[in-house]
Amino acid sequence: MAEIFRLFLNSYTFKVVTLGCTLLGVVSAIIGTFAVLKKESLLGDGISHASLAGICLAFLITRKKELYILLLGALIIGLLSIFLIHYIQLKTKVKFDSAIALMLSTFFGLGLVLLTYLKKISGAKKAGLNRFIFGQASTLVVKDIYLIIAVGLILIFLVILFWKEIKISIFQADYAKTLGINSGKINFLVSTMIVINVIIGIQIAGVILMTAMLVIPPVAAKQWSKKLSIVTLLSAIIGGVSGAIGSIVSTFDAALPTGPLIILVSGIFALISFLFSKKGIIARNYRIYMRNKKLRLEENKGDKK
Repeated sequence: MAEIFRLFLNSYTFKVVTLGCTLLGVVSAIIGTFAVLKKESLLGDGISHASLAGICLAFLITRKKELYILLLGALIIGLLSIFLIHYIQLKTKVKFDSAIALMLSTFFGLGLVLLTYLKKISGAKKAGLNRFIFGQASTLVVKDIYLIIAVGLILIFLVILFWKEIKISIFQADYAKTLGINSGKINFLVSTMIVINVIIGIQIAGVILMTAMLVIPPVAAKQWSKKLSIVTLLSAIIGGVSGAIGSIVSTFDAALPTGPLIILVSGIFALISFLFSKKGIIARNYRIYMRNKKLRLEENKGDKK
């Protein structure tokens, strides 16, 4: 603990990286809350896996390793995958989850093929493309973190700005029409925010586990409340704390990838929620036990009469 405090005081890079991971955890949890409530949890998985192809294509075309160039390629492929998923769902009999699986496997397969090919190209190893698979915050430079922080704050601002519209569109789509709210545009906004959130987070969490940062915190938060504002707040807290702890641990041991550590901490929060919340396993079993006990007491009283 003393070493962490010393680093936080003296190391500018440590502070910036920790702040970036914490903010990413908060933003992912907030955006993920809407994805979970819209029953589009797997959408982030499809986007994150597809983004690997975009990263590899961006490097193949430009031969530059700057983060913003690689993420731009990932963003283009991510938006393309979103379009194709919804297009396939609307124009064919293929269901939404099947369309996601189709895009996920196709683009991820393309990404792996390109990644294997790029290993033979001079300079590809120095670009560190492999780090996008599992994520590693320690490889980030300060300007990369600034990019994540800036985009993260913009996403939070958009959520606050369109909170009412998003809330009504998710829970009362028909009522939204009477208020003049275009649910289609709001849903597109949410999907776009999911894409952007996934793209800025893949270098920290990795393409394989990025979707867990979107899904686990809101799922854990839903165990404690049904109110959207409370679920969103709890989700943000869980995501932020998980991001901070994962970042700190991976900073002390560079061999430990940041993404899996963040997900592990989130998973612990989810386990605690499943066990100890009002809707959790322990509370539910206790209620069943007390109800059965009350029934037995009433039966015993009846027998005595």
